[in-house]
Amino acid sequence: MLTAPQNPGVALAAVRERIRMAAVSAARDPASITLVAVSKGQPAARVREAIRAGQVDFGENYLQEAAGKLAELADEQACWHYIGALQANKTRDVAGLFDWVHTIDRERTARRLSDQRSPHAAPLQVCLQVRLGAEDTKSGVDPDNLRALADVVAGLPRLRLRGLMCIPPEETAPERQRGWFRQLADLRDALNAAGHQLDVLSMGMSGDLEQAIAEGATHVRVGTAVFGARQG
Repeated sequence: MLTAPQNPGVALAAVRERIRMAAVSAARDPASITLVAVSKGQPAARVREAIRAGQVDFGENYLQEAAGKLAELADEQACWHYIGALQANKTRDVAGLFDWVHTIDRERTARRLSDQRSPHAAPLQVCLQVRLGAEDTKSGVDPDNLRALADVVAGLPRLRLRGLMCIPPEETAPERQRGWFRQLADLRDALNAAGHQLDVLSMGMSGDLEQAIAEGATHVRVGTAVFGARQG
């Protein structure tokens, strides 16, 4: 398992260097890749250390845990991404607390988020989670149904459809891992060819961010390599 130093600032520097090297290897601008530090299971004090070390974007999976953490960190400047499974009865709080949602996989959820987002807030930035590999244990819209969902979400007034997200099957061979990320990029390209304007691929985590960046990731969701093992 990947581990991180106790000081999040040191770990962040190491992860940013991995991102830089992967971007250079792929002939990409490192500035085009956003590091989303996954802070689930981490106390607010650890997240505050990361903010003080220059980290802006944070991902949370569990609404109840995140709500208290966001309240405690209300005095800090951060961008909050909801990256967990989203139940219909949680949409009101998610719509009010978060800047991004990466895990929309059905029309009902999207409509509730749009209806419940304050008209005084900026539109909620959203990604559609795509299930690759037909794994029953993972959420996501099937690729065959993606176009129809994207068409609906793009028309909702309080959401801004930005891109696609995936948690692909784990592979031991880097090229096979790249293949899954390539599939997501191809799906994004197909939607754009059909008239959408998607600019985000949320893919890649601590163990495979290099493969994701090689295939065009714009947002990598990294927890263990930043914070070490979960503390809660």
